[in-house]
Amino acid sequence: MSTDLYCVMGHPVAHSQSPWIHTRFAELTGQDMLYTKREIPLDHFPGSVQAFIDEGGHGCNVTVPFKFEAALLATHTSERAKLAQACNHLTFKPGQILADNTDGIGLVHDLLHGAGVVLAGQRVLLMGAGGGAAGVLGPLIQAKPAQICVANRTLPKAEQLVARHLPLAALHNVELSAHDLKGLEAQFDIIINGTASSLGGQGVPVSAHVLAPGALAYDMMYGAAAKPFLDWAHNHGAVPRDGLGMLVAQAAEAFALWRGVMPPAAQVLAELRVHLGH
Repeated sequence: MSTDLYCVMGHPVAHSQSPWIHTRFAELTGQDMLYTKREIPLDHFPGSVQAFIDEGGHGCNVTVPFKFEAALLATHTSERAKLAQACNHLTFKPGQILADNTDGIGLVHDLLHGAGVVLAGQRVLLMGAGGGAAGVLGPLIQAKPAQICVANRTLPKAEQLVARHLPLAALHNVELSAHDLKGLEAQFDIIINGTASSLGGQGVPVSAHVLAPGALAYDMMYGAAAKPFLDWAHNHGAVPRDGLGMLVAQAAEAFALWRGVMPPAAQVLAELRVHLGH
Protein backbone atom coordinates (compact mmCIF):
# COMPACT_ATOMS: atom_id res chain seq x y z
CA MET A 1 0.00 0.00 0.00
CA SER A 2 1.45 3.38 -1.01
CA THR A 3 1.96 6.26 1.40
CA ASP A 4 -0.69 8.99 1.09
CA LEU A 5 0.68 12.34 -0.09
CA TYR A 6 -0.21 15.77 1.34
CA CYS A 7 1.45 19.17 1.24
CA VAL A 8 1.15 22.86 2.00
CA MET A 9 1.25 25.31 -0.89
CA GLY A 10 2.10 28.99 -0.56
CA HIS A 11 4.40 31.86 -1.52
CA PRO A 12 6.46 32.16 0.61
CA VAL A 13 6.31 28.79 2.32
CA ALA A 14 9.87 28.09 3.49
CA HIS A 15 8.98 29.22 7.04
CA SER A 16 6.00 26.87 7.32
CA GLN A 17 5.89 24.47 10.24
CA SER A 18 2.97 22.54 8.74
CA PRO A 19 5.11 19.58 7.59
CA TRP A 20 6.53 19.18 11.10
CA ILE A 21 3.04 19.38 12.63
CA HIS A 22 1.35 16.93 10.28
CA THR A 23 4.26 14.51 10.42
CA ARG A 24 3.95 14.49 14.20
CA PHE A 25 0.17 14.08 13.99
CA ALA A 26 0.70 11.07 11.70
CA GLU A 27 3.24 9.52 14.07
CA LEU A 28 0.96 9.90 17.07
CA THR A 29 -2.13 8.53 15.31
CA GLY A 30 -0.48 5.78 13.25
CA GLN A 31 -1.27 7.27 9.84
CA ASP A 32 0.77 6.31 6.77
CA MET A 33 1.24 9.68 5.07
CA LEU A 34 3.93 12.01 3.75
CA TYR A 35 3.47 15.78 4.12
CA THR A 36 5.77 18.25 2.36
CA LYS A 37 5.81 21.97 1.48
CA ARG A 38 5.76 23.45 -1.99
CA GLU A 39 6.60 27.03 -2.90
CA ILE A 40 4.33 27.94 -5.80
CA PRO A 41 5.04 30.72 -8.33
CA LEU A 42 2.40 33.43 -8.01
CA ASP A 43 0.82 32.71 -11.39
CA HIS A 44 1.03 28.90 -11.25
CA PHE A 45 -1.33 27.88 -8.46
CA PRO A 46 -4.06 26.06 -10.46
CA GLY A 47 -1.47 24.16 -12.49
CA SER A 48 0.48 23.27 -9.36
CA VAL A 49 -2.66 21.86 -7.72
CA GLN A 50 -3.42 19.77 -10.78
CA ALA A 51 0.18 18.53 -10.92
CA PHE A 52 -0.05 17.42 -7.29
CA ILE A 53 -3.34 15.64 -8.00
CA ASP A 54 -1.68 13.89 -10.97
CA GLU A 55 1.11 12.75 -8.62
CA GLY A 56 -1.48 11.09 -6.41
CA GLY A 57 -1.86 13.84 -3.82
CA HIS A 58 -4.72 13.34 -1.37
CA GLY A 59 -4.99 16.92 -0.15
CA CYS A 60 -3.19 20.16 0.59
CA ASN A 61 -3.24 23.09 2.93
CA VAL A 62 -3.18 26.51 1.32
CA THR A 63 -1.50 29.58 2.75
CA VAL A 64 -0.87 33.13 1.52
CA PRO A 65 -1.54 34.36 -1.08
CA PHE A 66 -3.63 31.57 -2.61
CA LYS A 67 -6.62 31.18 -0.26
CA PHE A 68 -9.08 33.02 -2.52
CA GLU A 69 -7.73 31.30 -5.63
CA ALA A 70 -7.99 27.89 -3.99
CA ALA A 71 -11.70 28.42 -3.30
CA LEU A 72 -12.29 29.02 -7.01
CA LEU A 73 -10.87 25.59 -7.90
CA ALA A 74 -13.35 23.66 -5.76
CA THR A 75 -16.08 21.43 -7.10
CA HIS A 76 -17.57 21.15 -3.60
CA THR A 77 -17.27 23.87 -0.92
CA SER A 78 -18.16 23.81 2.78
CA GLU A 79 -20.57 26.42 4.11
CA ARG A 80 -17.83 28.19 6.08
CA ALA A 81 -15.55 28.33 3.03
CA LYS A 82 -18.44 29.68 0.93
CA LEU A 83 -18.98 32.47 3.44
CA ALA A 84 -15.27 33.30 3.52
CA GLN A 85 -14.87 32.82 -0.25
CA ALA A 86 -11.44 31.54 0.80
CA CYS A 87 -10.09 28.19 1.88
CA ASN A 88 -6.99 26.79 3.53
CA HIS A 89 -7.79 23.13 3.01
CA LEU A 90 -8.33 21.08 -0.16
CA THR A 91 -9.19 17.40 -0.37
CA PHE A 92 -8.80 15.55 -3.66
CA LYS A 93 -11.11 12.73 -4.73
CA PRO A 94 -11.60 11.30 -8.23
CA GLY A 95 -13.00 14.15 -10.31
CA GLN A 96 -13.56 16.31 -7.22
CA ILE A 97 -11.81 19.06 -5.27
CA LEU A 98 -13.36 19.65 -1.85
CA ALA A 99 -12.67 23.02 -0.21
CA ASP A 100 -12.93 23.90 3.47
CA ASN A 101 -11.56 26.52 5.83
CA THR A 102 -10.31 25.59 9.30
CA ASP A 103 -8.53 28.90 10.04
CA GLY A 104 -11.38 30.36 12.08
CA ILE A 105 -11.86 27.24 14.18
CA GLY A 106 -8.13 27.26 14.87
CA LEU A 107 -8.08 30.93 15.87
CA VAL A 108 -11.11 30.76 18.16
CA HIS A 109 -9.81 27.57 19.80
CA ASP A 110 -6.46 29.22 20.55
CA LEU A 111 -8.07 32.40 21.85
CA LEU A 112 -10.38 30.48 24.18
CA HIS A 113 -8.12 27.63 25.29
CA GLY A 114 -4.60 28.89 24.60
CA ALA A 115 -4.85 32.55 25.52
CA GLY A 116 -7.68 31.90 27.97
CA VAL A 117 -9.71 34.92 26.89
CA VAL A 118 -13.48 35.23 26.89
CA LEU A 119 -14.68 36.32 23.46
CA ALA A 120 -18.32 36.82 24.40
CA GLY A 121 -19.09 40.50 24.93
CA GLN A 122 -15.64 41.72 23.89
CA ARG A 123 -14.70 44.48 21.43
CA VAL A 124 -12.65 42.94 18.62
CA LEU A 125 -10.55 44.62 15.93
CA LEU A 126 -9.74 42.38 12.97
CA MET A 127 -7.05 43.97 10.81
CA GLY A 128 -7.02 42.85 7.20
CA ALA A 129 -9.54 41.63 4.63
CA GLY A 130 -7.45 39.09 2.73
CA GLY A 131 -7.73 35.32 2.77
CA GLY A 132 -6.61 34.93 6.36
CA ALA A 133 -9.04 37.48 7.77
CA ALA A 134 -11.89 36.22 5.57
CA GLY A 135 -11.42 32.72 6.94
CA VAL A 136 -11.68 33.69 10.60
CA LEU A 137 -14.50 36.26 10.58
CA GLY A 138 -17.38 33.76 10.59
CA PRO A 139 -16.16 31.71 13.58
CA LEU A 140 -15.29 34.95 15.42
CA ILE A 141 -18.88 36.12 14.98
CA GLN A 142 -20.19 32.77 16.23
CA ALA A 143 -18.19 33.30 19.45
CA LYS A 144 -20.53 36.25 20.14
CA PRO A 145 -18.29 39.25 20.89
CA ALA A 146 -20.16 42.52 21.37
CA GLN A 147 -18.60 44.03 18.27
CA ILE A 148 -16.13 43.31 15.50
CA CYS A 149 -14.53 46.05 13.44
CA VAL A 150 -12.87 44.85 10.23
CA ALA A 151 -10.21 47.37 9.24
CA ASN A 152 -8.21 47.24 6.03
CA ARG A 153 -5.91 49.52 4.03
CA THR A 154 -8.43 49.31 1.18
CA LEU A 155 -11.83 50.10 2.69
CA PRO A 156 -13.98 48.55 -0.09
CA LYS A 157 -12.44 45.12 0.57
CA ALA A 158 -13.36 45.40 4.26
CA GLU A 159 -16.87 46.55 3.32
CA GLN A 160 -17.37 43.59 0.99
CA LEU A 161 -16.22 41.14 3.64
CA VAL A 162 -18.49 42.72 6.26
CA ALA A 163 -21.50 42.80 3.92
CA ARG A 164 -21.21 39.04 3.34
CA HIS A 165 -21.20 38.39 7.08
CA LEU A 166 -23.95 40.80 8.17
CA PRO A 167 -26.71 38.14 8.29
CA LEU A 168 -24.55 35.92 10.50
CA ALA A 169 -23.68 38.89 12.72
CA ALA A 170 -27.37 39.77 13.10
CA LEU A 171 -28.14 36.17 14.03
CA HIS A 172 -25.60 36.30 16.85
CA ASN A 173 -26.33 39.91 17.87
CA VAL A 174 -22.82 41.10 16.99
CA GLU A 175 -22.20 44.68 15.88
CA LEU A 176 -20.15 44.34 12.69
CA SER A 177 -18.55 47.27 10.88
CA ALA A 178 -15.87 48.12 8.32
CA HIS A 179 -13.22 50.81 8.62
CA ASP A 180 -9.97 51.77 6.98
CA LEU A 181 -6.82 51.31 9.06
CA LYS A 182 -6.18 55.03 9.31
CA GLY A 183 -8.09 57.11 11.79
CA LEU A 184 -9.41 54.37 14.03
CA GLU A 185 -10.50 56.10 17.23
CA ALA A 186 -12.16 53.33 19.24
CA GLN A 187 -10.41 51.05 21.71
CA PHE A 188 -10.60 47.27 21.52
CA ASP A 189 -10.15 44.41 23.97
CA ILE A 190 -8.77 42.03 21.34
CA ILE A 191 -6.72 43.10 18.31
CA ILE A 192 -6.06 40.45 15.66
CA ASN A 193 -3.48 41.12 12.98
CA GLY A 194 -4.61 39.30 9.85
CA THR A 195 -2.75 41.59 7.45
CA ALA A 196 0.31 40.72 5.40
CA SER A 197 2.32 43.37 7.25
CA SER A 198 4.13 40.75 9.34
CA LEU A 199 5.29 38.69 6.36
CA GLY A 200 6.26 41.86 4.49
CA GLY A 201 8.29 43.24 7.37
CA GLN A 202 6.16 46.38 7.41
CA GLY A 203 5.31 48.41 10.47
CA VAL A 204 2.21 47.88 12.60
CA PRO A 205 -0.61 49.43 10.57
CA VAL A 206 -2.56 51.05 13.44
CA SER A 207 -1.89 53.47 16.28
CA ALA A 208 -1.38 52.10 19.78
CA HIS A 209 -4.42 54.02 21.03
CA VAL A 210 -6.65 51.21 19.70
CA LEU A 211 -5.37 49.07 22.60
CA ALA A 212 -7.72 49.07 25.57
CA PRO A 213 -6.01 48.58 28.95
CA GLY A 214 -4.89 44.95 29.19
CA ALA A 215 -5.83 44.22 25.57
CA LEU A 216 -4.76 41.01 23.87
CA ALA A 217 -2.78 41.68 20.68
CA TYR A 218 -2.77 38.56 18.50
CA ASP A 219 -0.75 38.08 15.32
CA MET A 220 -1.98 35.29 13.06
CA MET A 221 1.64 34.83 11.96
CA TYR A 222 4.32 33.24 14.13
CA GLY A 223 8.08 33.13 14.50
CA ALA A 224 10.24 35.95 13.19
CA ALA A 225 7.41 37.38 11.09
CA ALA A 226 5.28 38.05 14.17
CA LYS A 227 8.03 39.55 16.33
CA PRO A 228 7.63 43.24 15.36
CA PHE A 229 3.90 43.18 16.10
CA LEU A 230 4.40 41.30 19.37
CA ASP A 231 7.15 43.72 20.43
CA TRP A 232 4.86 46.66 19.61
CA ALA A 233 2.09 45.13 21.71
CA HIS A 234 4.41 44.47 24.65
CA ASN A 235 5.88 47.98 24.50
CA HIS A 236 2.40 49.50 24.69
CA GLY A 237 1.17 47.42 27.62
CA ALA A 238 -0.85 44.84 25.71
CA VAL A 239 -0.66 41.06 26.07
CA PRO A 240 1.10 39.72 22.95
CA ARG A 241 0.37 36.30 21.43
CA ASP A 242 1.52 34.77 18.16
CA GLY A 243 -0.44 32.46 15.87
CA LEU A 244 1.39 29.22 16.62
CA GLY A 245 -1.55 27.86 18.61
CA MET A 246 -3.91 28.78 15.78
CA LEU A 247 -1.61 27.03 13.30
CA VAL A 248 -1.67 23.77 15.23
CA ALA A 249 -5.40 23.92 15.96
CA GLN A 250 -6.39 24.57 12.34
CA ALA A 251 -3.99 21.82 11.25
CA ALA A 252 -5.63 19.40 13.67
CA GLU A 253 -9.06 20.15 12.18
CA ALA A 254 -7.71 19.66 8.66
CA PHE A 255 -5.97 16.42 9.66
CA ALA A 256 -9.21 15.09 11.18
CA LEU A 257 -11.11 15.89 7.98
CA TRP A 258 -8.50 14.06 5.90
CA ARG A 259 -7.81 11.06 8.14
CA GLY A 260 -10.93 10.65 10.27
CA VAL A 261 -9.05 10.90 13.57
CA MET A 262 -8.46 13.97 15.76
CA PRO A 263 -4.76 14.27 16.69
CA PRO A 264 -3.55 15.47 20.12
CA ALA A 265 -3.17 19.14 19.23
CA ALA A 266 -2.21 20.35 22.71
CA GLN A 267 0.64 17.86 22.95
CA VAL A 268 1.94 18.74 19.50
CA LEU A 269 1.75 22.49 20.22
CA ALA A 270 3.81 22.01 23.38
CA GLU A 271 6.34 19.93 21.44
CA LEU A 272 6.47 22.49 18.64
CA ARG A 273 7.20 25.34 21.05
CA VAL A 274 10.12 23.30 22.43
CA HIS A 275 11.23 22.46 18.87
CA LEU A 276 11.26 26.16 17.97
CA GLY A 277 12.77 27.27 21.27
CA HIS A 278 9.69 29.32 22.27
